[in-house]
Amino acid sequence: MNTLTVKDIKDRLQQVRDEQDPFLAQCENDPRKSVQTLVEQWLKKQAKEKALKEQWVNMTSYERLARNKGFRLIAGVDEVGRGPLAGPVVASAVILPEECEMLGLTDSKKLSEKKREEYYELIMKEALAVGIGIVEASVIDEINIYEASKMAMVKAIHDLSDTPDYLLVDAMTLPLDTAQSSIIKGDAKSVSIAAGACIAKVTRDRMMSAYAETYPMYGFEKNKGYGTKEHLEALAAYGPTELHRKTFAPVQSFR
Repeated sequence: MNTLTVKDIKDRLQQVRDEQDPFLAQCENDPRKSVQTLVEQWLKKQAKEKALKEQWVNMTSYERLARNKGFRLIAGVDEVGRGPLAGPVVASAVILPEECEMLGLTDSKKLSEKKREEYYELIMKEALAVGIGIVEASVIDEINIYEASKMAMVKAIHDLSDTPDYLLVDAMTLPLDTAQSSIIKGDAKSVSIAAGACIAKVTRDRMMSAYAETYPMYGFEKNKGYGTKEHLEALAAYGPTELHRKTFAPVQSFR
């Protein structure tokens, strides 16, 4: 063992996949502190991967249950943008293949922007179908945000290239004949809903960044339409735009 350099051991450990691997046991008995550090790093990495796999199993339980009932095209549906003062509410419906594995995919609010972008690209590549539904501020003012959120979800489902036979919906029941389950905090419990939330979030964030080029004074590229101090100050100075939700209380006071 001592004939191997620390670099040699580091390279070999990258190929080890099982804690019962004899090479790992040899490393654990190596007296060099640097080798012990490599072993600790390997064990931590394995523990993290094990936790992510367990999380994946837990977050695919609703999908497995639906498949056990005979459903095959299961769409996860979620929306983003209920709370902002400006911009649309955006929903997405995603049908993932049964055999896919996207370790770490969870509630988009718990993911960094960089991670959301990475998952967005992966979902768009691996998904059987992705649908987007957008409802603008003017419609939100007409029918209220709750109804607009439902409308966006239904639009997203209709936008799918494949027709789902089962829906997993985040905290809402949709006016559709398709069999469905409403799951409270579904984006943290179902990978399909988490995928829908991720696509919706990235789509809306990109839209708000694009709107910022037309309305630079409101800081949409940073606040995404939410009522930050900067945004409220801009509303006081310039008034609301066509993107603003006129029926939302903070906006009404600046009309």
